[in-house]
Order: sequence, then C-alpha cells, then structure tokens
Amino acid sequence: MTDSTFEAFRRAEALLADRRPLEALRELRVVLEAAPDQVGVQLLAGRAYLGSAQLKRAEAAFRKVLELDPSDHYARFALGRTLQRQSRLTEALTQLRIAAAMNPSPEYQEALGEVSARLAVERDR
Repeated sequence: MTDSTFEAFRRAEALLADRRPLEALRELRVVLEAAPDQVGVQLLAGRAYLGSAQLKRAEAAFRKVLELDPSDHYARFALGRTLQRQSRLTEALTQLRIAAAMNPSPEYQEALGEVSARLAVERDR
C-alpha cells in the first residue's frame, strides 16, 4: 500500500468506528482497487458493508478473507452473522460453529446460541 492508500485505510477505519459505514466505503474505494487481496482491507470492507446492510457484498468480502486465510476466526464469525441476517440459518450455524471452535469467545458462543435456538424454533413449527 502506498502512503495515500494507507491514509485512506486509516480514515475508513475511523469512519467505521464512528458508525459511518457508507463514508468508510467511499474512503475504501481506492484501497480496494490498490490492494484487493489484503486480508485487512477485505475485513474492513466486509464490516462496512455489513454496517450498511449490503449483505451480499459483506458476504463476498468475508468469503474473500477466508479464501486468503481460512484460519481467520473473526471472518468466519462475521460471515455467520451476515448469513444470519439473510435468514440463511443453517449456513450461518456452520460458520459460527467453526468460529467458536477456533476461538471460544463469549460473543461467538452467544451468536452460536442465538442461531441454534432460532433453528430449533423453526424446526418445531
């Protein structure tokens, strides 16, 4: 990354931290063109897409991260959440199980429980 793309990346991070995902995506445009195969760039883009409810784009970004680094537990968690928001619960459950197995954090465990419970309710209907 050049200095200008690095600065754009940092601005996008700050905007996303301020819950301004659409503005973050505008900053990320040049970064995505310059470094499309950088895990950090795709993760940030995925988070911004998810934050702006662009779920198909978020899914694509998180899948790209997993293509580049299959051991990224956060990308699996975020992909699971993205699939959950699309009501693709069985797929979400798979990703969340893997994420929780890789890193049994409370946040991952909670998400796994939510999706498992929702699937159980749907099966009982």
